[in-house]
Amino acid sequence: MEKRVYTPEFRGEAVKIVLGSGKAVAAVARDIGVHEGTLMNWVNKYRREHPGTEQPLNMSERAELKQLRDETRELRMERDFLKKAAAFNA
Repeated sequence: MEKRVYTPEFRGEAVKIVLGSGKAVAAVARDIGVHEGTLMNWVNKYRREHPGTEQPLNMSERAELKQLRDETRELRMERDFLKKAAAFNA
């Protein structure tokens, strides 16, 4: 498989989409056809080079983030249980 090379402009626009849209890195990566890990590296590099440029979360965003994290944890536990049950029944 050939390694793809992305221009600095493409990388910059991809980072802007992630930071400006509120979409998850995985969703943006799928939309633009880039591996999720690659896009996350670009976003992390931008954040290291531009500290303090992002707005902090407000109270409602913090509450939503906590709720989503709790829901994610619960869904992962359910998924793991169902995987074990399916393996046991197979």
